[in-house]
Amino acid sequence: MSNKPNLTLKDIKVEIEGREILKGVNIEIKGGEIHAIMGPNGTGKSTLASALMGHPKYEITSGEAHLNGEDLLEMEVDERARAGLFLAMQYPSEISGVTNSDFLRSAVNAKRGEGNEISLMKFIREMDSKMDVLEMDQKFATRYLNEGFSGGEKKRNEILQMMLLKPGIAILDEIDSGLDIDALKVVAEGVNSMRNDEFGCLIITHYQRLLNYIKPDFVHVFMQGRIVKSGGPELAERLEAEGYDWVKEELGIEDETVGKG
Repeated sequence: MSNKPNLTLKDIKVEIEGREILKGVNIEIKGGEIHAIMGPNGTGKSTLASALMGHPKYEITSGEAHLNGEDLLEMEVDERARAGLFLAMQYPSEISGVTNSDFLRSAVNAKRGEGNEISLMKFIREMDSKMDVLEMDQKFATRYLNEGFSGGEKKRNEILQMMLLKPGIAILDEIDSGLDIDALKVVAEGVNSMRNDEFGCLIITHYQRLLNYIKPDFVHVFMQGRIVKSGGPELAERLEAEGYDWVKEELGIEDETVGKG
């Protein structure tokens, strides 16, 4: 039996305030795999990320979601995180009064569990080494969580959290938005440093440029609240070159958003 992490979604449907946004999402992500979801604005990509992590605004009305064989939908948000699911958010929150290092160490210890806490010195060594990979100034450790951080600094901080928490399955929601090319390369290096059989990743992005640096194994096109087409890295390259009109024409889709169905 494989010990690889595994996230399996079957016909997941999601509503926000009674309006159906996701209309049957099917995907399986295994350890060692990088999946990319691409699609125009308004098609439901970020809704998928938030719903899987348990955001209360998003109601999963039907379908199944299993993380390592366990029912994800029966877990509270903290249980999902402890079980190995991680979400790098598109818009991370700023928390005044809590230093970055205190937050990160608390998160690591919460995942490790009572009686198995990481020692302060070991944590500092690990955090410093990960910050070096992400080319982050050590002063970020003592600054309040995301307070006054630029967009690029917040994105690096999200990847720093992921590298320290070592999740089995990570969902990265538009971590490339607002990044210049140098920051994009650094963030990609952080993700690539995690690649192994004990780590699976779902990247949500608008742009193929991120996938120049994080090579996906699978690329999925999202329209009308579902995956409508899947392929390999060459699919992302064609989308970058030709846009989405050919997909819409091929599948008979007039409006790709979730607004008009």
